Amino acid sequence: MSLEALNLQVKKDLSYLNFGGTNWVRPLTHPDGHVYDVVIVGGGQSGLGAAFALLKERISNILVLDENPEGFEGPWETYARMVTLRTPKQLTSVDLGIPSLTFRSWWEAQFGPKSWDNIDKIPRGDWMKYLRWYRQVLQLPVINEVKLTLIDPLQEGIHQLHIEGKGASTNKILTRKVILATGIQGGGEWHVPTMISENLPKQLYAHTSEPIDFNYLKGKKIAILGGGASAFDNANFALTEGVAEAHVFVRRKELPRINPIRQMETSGMIERFHSLTDSNKYKIISHFFKHNQPPTNDTFARASACPGFNLHLGSPWLHVEPSNDGAKITTPKGTFHFDFLIISTGLLTDPAFRPELKLVEKHIARWEDRYQPAKEEANPILDAHPYLSPGFAFLSRDVIGKKLLHGIFAFNYSALISCGISASALSGMKFGIPKLVSAVADQLFLDNQDEVLTNFFSYSEVEFTGEWDKERELVATKKHIETEREKQ
Repeated sequence: MSLEALNLQVKKDLSYLNFGGTNWVRPLTHPDGHVYDVVIVGGGQSGLGAAFALLKERISNILVLDENPEGFEGPWETYARMVTLRTPKQLTSVDLGIPSLTFRSWWEAQFGPKSWDNIDKIPRGDWMKYLRWYRQVLQLPVINEVKLTLIDPLQEGIHQLHIEGKGASTNKILTRKVILATGIQGGGEWHVPTMISENLPKQLYAHTSEPIDFNYLKGKKIAILGGGASAFDNANFALTEGVAEAHVFVRRKELPRINPIRQMETSGMIERFHSLTDSNKYKIISHFFKHNQPPTNDTFARASACPGFNLHLGSPWLHVEPSNDGAKITTPKGTFHFDFLIISTGLLTDPAFRPELKLVEKHIARWEDRYQPAKEEANPILDAHPYLSPGFAFLSRDVIGKKLLHGIFAFNYSALISCGISASALSGMKFGIPKLVSAVADQLFLDNQDEVLTNFFSYSEVEFTGEWDKERELVATKKHIETEREKQ
């Protein structure tokens, strides 16, 4: 099968599902202009998958916004530096159960079934190509180079979104529902320890989420702080780009070896996470953070095979300061000098960090508002996460916020404790997206239930138009009477 033939197969499969049917949502008007039913912020895999699911539910008055140029949504062609995805290739995600929309179908249409058998994991660049195809074949309504700057609730049921960017034809749009499909960083901010940010000039370091000029670093000596998968991805990438030495510093005395996601994928935990008690949710994610996600075996093998790779276990950074043209790092095992530092210390989640939530974040319920763990289990990093509904909706910590937050959904990494990894990992997309869209659809329906019920009870359109011939009935009755008399 060619890619052209696959495109036709997708359209055929969707036609069997009545994809593109009439929008059922009652239109809402406003003097300031058109009101979308749903605006999705983020055109990466989460946003695209959510858009497709909404269209499947016949909710078509939607728009997807992404701040990046077309084809560069998400991390895959920007700061993701792994060779392959970490997810097992056989797991499905944004296809939402449509076989012709799976990555495997896209791959085999171009390279054949045998080629699928020969790959171990999905190459990162090909995943991005697949997402571009997915967007195109589904004709999803995405506008690029548009950045959301503020969510401004005008009244219950309507949010005014302040936007900017080359792709924005206006600076404000109106919507009933907002889905923040803003990825791993969309619920907080990338974290750089103050020991580094307050002691070093910015030209000496970069977080793994930032653009890094590896061409400038050719032949140089760099240090990477962090023991998770991203640290090794960056070490491997740097060495392949010509960095002379890449030293990875890890606080732990041993590298993590267990990846809890693998157990989640087969135990039912991802799809049924919402049914757990708050206590168990908290304990599970605390355990998840404890283990972190180790590097894949192939990434570690590639990096460690390079002569310039060095691993420093049990070596937290105690002090950092400028030194000549580089940085001086002090660890329990000695002092080191480097030309440049790469910081792989992840992110911190808190709605207070998000400028677009400035008008509403004080009302957003956090986990610390709804659940009090035992003292020995308490974790302030977890406590700062928003406490969401099973359908990813923000919940309020007060009466005033209930109206302001109505219609805002966090389908990003900040949903981790409330909804599991269903919004933050490919493993969970096939389960998380339907829950999200069901919750959005329920709100849209219930917001207009008075009108819906009024229309239902007053519905009087004639469907049955058959007429019975009364003369025929009289003849038949007379004949029946005569027949009965003859039997007597």
